[in-house]
Amino acid sequence: MIGLNEELEQREASGNPVRVGLVGAGQMGTDVVATVKMMKGIRVVVTADIEIERAIESYKIALMEGEVVVAESAEEADAAVADGKLVAVRDYRIITDMKNIDVMLEATGVPEIGARAALRSARTGQDLAMMNVETDITVGPILHWYAQQKGVLYALAAGDEPAACKELYDLAVSMGFTIVAAGKGKNNPLDRHGTPTDPAIIKEAARRGLSPNMLIEFIDGSKTMIEMAAVSNATGLIPDIRGMHGPATDRDHLNQTFALKEEGGVLHQLGVVDYGIGRVAPGVFLIVRTDHPRLREALVLRDMGDGPNYTLFRPFHLCSIEVPLTCAMLTIRKKSNMVPLNRLVSEVFAVAKCDLAPGDTLDAIGGTTYYSLIDTYENAKAECLLPIGLAKGAKVIRPIAMDSPITCADVEIKPSAVYRLRQLQEQWFEGTIDETQLLKIIDALAID
Repeated sequence: MIGLNEELEQREASGNPVRVGLVGAGQMGTDVVATVKMMKGIRVVVTADIEIERAIESYKIALMEGEVVVAESAEEADAAVADGKLVAVRDYRIITDMKNIDVMLEATGVPEIGARAALRSARTGQDLAMMNVETDITVGPILHWYAQQKGVLYALAAGDEPAACKELYDLAVSMGFTIVAAGKGKNNPLDRHGTPTDPAIIKEAARRGLSPNMLIEFIDGSKTMIEMAAVSNATGLIPDIRGMHGPATDRDHLNQTFALKEEGGVLHQLGVVDYGIGRVAPGVFLIVRTDHPRLREALVLRDMGDGPNYTLFRPFHLCSIEVPLTCAMLTIRKKSNMVPLNRLVSEVFAVAKCDLAPGDTLDAIGGTTYYSLIDTYENAKAECLLPIGLAKGAKVIRPIAMDSPITCADVEIKPSAVYRLRQLQEQWFEGTIDETQLLKIIDALAID
């Protein structure tokens, strides 16, 4: 991000700010609007939410100046933006079809909406900034590929733990270090079976300005699995064991905890993703090592310890407050800060929170029916485990015991755009579909 402030100032001075269309005006989306209010050279010019009052309110909360209008079409929205007005819309497709925005920022956290919005925006010619990690871990590789075919950029947005980890990873790899582990701190107490219907959860969620489902996504560990899968899929690092270790530790002992077993740590191998419970959050970390004798001497002199493992620690992640930086990079530098590889390295799959019976329907991530665990993509595929991005709306067709992984054979997956895209992604991985045909099919899916 070095020098980005100067480039934003130049955009401000030239009267040509980066124009962002925001999909999802929840807590995170509203924070983005408020942050942009304080920045130069960038504007959130249109916000979409199915609750239109929430889209309108996001501008008020952000203390944005100017007239707010509700648009019912992309043409109306484009005209309003051209007139310098702030726009609120109910339908995300209005944003994805607009000409007067540079970046579509997806902030719903819903895999189906994330996939649909990304496809449609790419087809229109908008760059894609994804706060929606749930979509990325499900169909990120093929969304990135499709964006490339359309001549636009795809990026996982800065600010949350995945991008913060990737920042440290890029730094370390550039300097030639060997990566031992990348990880984050988990600050919510882990309760795999927590549900959003618990009165205590409802009360705490209200206090923190979150929906109960979002709070449970943190508490039951699903969000941690999702975030570290995103890191895995962007770097090639893998979970050491199913669900990762998640040991108790603190920021002063990370390089001892995330060390090989023969060195007194928890790891079976190098090059992993994991998380720590204790005084680590809200930071992210990278454990690195080097065999070069001169560099090991230099690291001692820099108070990094005697090795063999060294901790690179970022003590903060500012979530949505950092997100506009990605939007600026996409437009000004034509560069993504984080993208998935052209394959999945890790999978996050559903595990039953309670005994499930035929006829039950799986709800959303952070709900009452399942929590999530991470494993390698190869392991999950071999066992036909149900990706959490496809779980919502799936109908149970045979009994599933509590704490059992849910397989694709246990359910009927609900037809959806994200499911169709996932099927196409699997064919693409296997090389069983021609890319010309693939592009044609996704083009049709993008406007469905």
